[in-house]
Amino acid sequence: MAIEKTGEGLKRVVGVSGLALSIVNGVIGSGIFVLPATVGIAMGAFGVFGYIVCSIMLAAIMLCYAEIGSKVTSSGGSYAYVEAAFGDFAGFVINWLFVFGWGILGSAAVMNILADSLAVVFPVFADALARGFLFFILIGFMVLINVRGAKQGIGFVKGITIIKLLPLLGIIIFGFSQVKGTNLHWEHVPSLTTFGNTALILFFAFAGFETCLGVSGEFKDPKRTVPLGILLGGVTVLIVYILLQTVTQGVLGASMTQFKDAPLAAVAEKIVGPAGATILLFTAAISCFGSTSADVMATPRSLFAAANDGIFPGFLGKVHPRFATPHLAIITYGSLIFIFAVSGGFKQLAVLASAAILLIYLAVILATIKLRKQKQAASEKTFRAPGGLLFPVIGIATIVWLLTCLSKWEILSTLIFIVVVMLIYFVMKGFKNKNQTT
Repeated sequence: MAIEKTGEGLKRVVGVSGLALSIVNGVIGSGIFVLPATVGIAMGAFGVFGYIVCSIMLAAIMLCYAEIGSKVTSSGGSYAYVEAAFGDFAGFVINWLFVFGWGILGSAAVMNILADSLAVVFPVFADALARGFLFFILIGFMVLINVRGAKQGIGFVKGITIIKLLPLLGIIIFGFSQVKGTNLHWEHVPSLTTFGNTALILFFAFAGFETCLGVSGEFKDPKRTVPLGILLGGVTVLIVYILLQTVTQGVLGASMTQFKDAPLAAVAEKIVGPAGATILLFTAAISCFGSTSADVMATPRSLFAAANDGIFPGFLGKVHPRFATPHLAIITYGSLIFIFAVSGGFKQLAVLASAAILLIYLAVILATIKLRKQKQAASEKTFRAPGGLLFPVIGIATIVWLLTCLSKWEILSTLIFIVVVMLIYFVMKGFKNKNQTT
């Protein structure tokens, strides 16, 4: 049966289009502006097949999210899914990995990329004070929009997604006239090592869809919205990625190495002249802003859900009496992004991100398998991934492989982080039990 925690006080206002566009916005971030060169230099025209292979690996994970997301309909996304299957302890660890190891550090890094993009045209943003003021204004705006309501938050994400996609679609549409067929021919298949290293980069280029599921307690008809939203969002991302790679490779060809830092800007310049590079620069900044906006909309719901479960501070579970949003969780999360973005603390801790998201994916897949054993009424039939255990097994195998590709420092730092989180959990549990007995 579907698992829903009543009494959250939130409104179900997010539909299929909202989730799909949020996924597109969350996945197609700052990395897309250098990704075609990274793939093209390593694999040449064969790089398109790298996208297809990685999309298959991600599809296996997405199908698990689609299945469990149609069953667990309370707020929190990955946290809610793992907590429903394995309880508070597992949920607590996953929530810390997701909120801190992936969300806050990732958004702080993206905000600095945004400032770096603007600094090319407006050198003032190279100054630390100006950057801090920029972060305060932008993050404050994101917080304000999302405090006012999930409907407003998702509406803003829809708008920013369309705005940032237009220049990319322009490159695809008008760039095809500049494509040279000889640049798309490949004479040999890349080595397995080269393909594996590139696939690792591509895999993380597809990550980010799970963040948008944080508003799972505000989906209209989750049994329909989650599977369809993930499907439409994932397919759109794949199509955009493949077309951009094809056009970039077809236009630049062997000269890709000369434009490794800004391949899309180079293509845009060939299409419309010097103004094209400037347009892409602003598009990169808008893309960063959109990705962080989606994060500020979704991830605070994980804090909110954990507070309602009694494993995070209670004030994070408060709902705004007028706007029906977890306003204190949103304000707290936005404040933490601002602090790390200004301080640069994310640089030392960003090593956690890769392992953190892989462990989150693994936990959600295992939760999906466990919750399959629960019986459900015919009237509550939810989405189930086809093929039995085929896709969960593909997902697990993918994650295990990618974990072996990480550096020892990435793995060690993540293990240390998990141990610290576990100690925090048991200390909190001890205090809670002590208070209950006195």
